[in-house]
Amino acid sequence: MRAGRSAAVRRETQETQIQLELCLDGAGKADIQTGCGFLDHMLELFTRHGDFDLRLRCQGDTHVDYHHTTEDIGICLGQAFQQALGDKRGIVRYGQCLLPMDETLVLCAVDLSGRDYLGWAVNLPAAKVGDFDTELAQEFWLGFVRNCPGSLHIRQMAGENTHHILEAVFKGAGRTLKAAAALDPKHPDEIPSTKGVL
Repeated sequence: MRAGRSAAVRRETQETQIQLELCLDGAGKADIQTGCGFLDHMLELFTRHGDFDLRLRCQGDTHVDYHHTTEDIGICLGQAFQQALGDKRGIVRYGQCLLPMDETLVLCAVDLSGRDYLGWAVNLPAAKVGDFDTELAQEFWLGFVRNCPGSLHIRQMAGENTHHILEAVFKGAGRTLKAAAALDPKHPDEIPSTKGVL
């Protein structure tokens, strides 16, 4: 794990035990074990396209389903982003990405405003990819924005294959958050708000 803007989060409940380390100024290195192969895949894509470094271990009640695992990892990742961003001094604040994935096109945009909102306009044709309930992707991003408060909009413009749609969502979100969390060389010591606080 590189030095720089980084955070470590531990969460232990009767449903999940999670250890997560994040570096915003990384090289896209992922070391992820969630207990869910599809979620591992999505988070590896997110990490690579965001140029973050992410180490994640989760033991969850996957004998029930992947709901608690997915939601709680979203919560922990949001907490880690919030910690790593600090007071958000010097960041760009806004990010957006229009990401194609074969027949799929997904728009992601974020404002790291300190006010949580998830705009989710994603139509997932299949209820499952492998053994992953696809509706859990929305729960993941809800957990994230509630713990790293910002306005995150994810909107599907085209797409028929559920795997492709979710892949575009996680890749696009990674690139979008990378852009928003980037340091602005023109305003390195400023909070990017006329209020002076985010």
